[in-house]
Amino acid sequence: MKTIDRSKPVFISGATGYVAGWIVKKLLEEGFTVHAGVRDPNNTDKLNGLNSIASNSPGSIKYFKSDLLEANSYKEAMEGCELVFHTASPFNLNIKDAQKELIDPALKGTENILNTVNETPSVKRVVLTSSVAAIYGDVSDAQLIPNGVFTEANWNTTSSLKNSPYSYSKTLAEKRAWELEKEQSRWDMVVINPSFVMGPGISLNQTSESFNFMRQMIDGSTKMGVPALEFGVIDVRDLAEAHYKAAFLEKASGRHIISADSLSMLQIAKMIGNKFGNTFPVAKKELPKFLMYLSVPFIGFTFSWVKNNVGWHLKFDNSKSRNELKLHYRPLEETIIDFVEQLSSKD
Repeated sequence: MKTIDRSKPVFISGATGYVAGWIVKKLLEEGFTVHAGVRDPNNTDKLNGLNSIASNSPGSIKYFKSDLLEANSYKEAMEGCELVFHTASPFNLNIKDAQKELIDPALKGTENILNTVNETPSVKRVVLTSSVAAIYGDVSDAQLIPNGVFTEANWNTTSSLKNSPYSYSKTLAEKRAWELEKEQSRWDMVVINPSFVMGPGISLNQTSESFNFMRQMIDGSTKMGVPALEFGVIDVRDLAEAHYKAAFLEKASGRHIISADSLSMLQIAKMIGNKFGNTFPVAKKELPKFLMYLSVPFIGFTFSWVKNNVGWHLKFDNSKSRNELKLHYRPLEETIIDFVEQLSSKD
């Protein structure tokens, strides 16, 4: 890859999102001009957080009306950019139509972005936000791989439109991105595969499944107990740093698992309890698996999902991110505490 010209604007999709907000913050602090693709450039409530950062940074931000499902809607925003960040993709677990709400935006959105990249001769590198959801489907998939540790070489083969459709959407989108990247030779692509993102947002009015999860951990919803669920966790600030390094380290290539460590829901509850005492009614025990089976009709999960995810241990190999991207992960206790403090200050 040729060196990125830092005087040129940088494009980012989904700029008002949870992860993208921190990437934009980093770019503005480094003095870049950011071309932000957003649904509504006139929605000041959504843009206040970014505007506040821009007003106190050496960089600047320009907004362009864009839509993931609209072909060529990113054309103007991408003009003159050598670097493209594609972060926009829906992360919503409470859905009615998986094809319309998850698959189409993820897959068609990725195609629209990369088709525009192909039509924009200035672009040299694309940094794509994928997910560990494109690496595994159910935690029980670990029994199918060497040592039970997921690496960048693994692909999700068990998700479908009906089984974990969000994971399926991320898998389809990343695979399609690699197909489009291999069809040309002008630009290269580096993929970021984060685990569950947590930590404070750049503003108090952001929304994400991460915020919903943490609110349920502290508002009493889970005080009777939590499922024996483990998932990888990454601090949103470290994730933004990973994107930045993937963009500017010339030797960066391929996929990168970005995950500090795996935590159970009970471990997270204990971190909160250890710091805040009895301030929040957090869980103090795990629920037996049979109760999860009994709850299936009420909580929206399937028997198969409970069988293949509850009670299993989850491990990722993050060595590529540490060695190639030189990423240093902060302690997850810091992530959890900072997140709770932000949410409780809002409430």
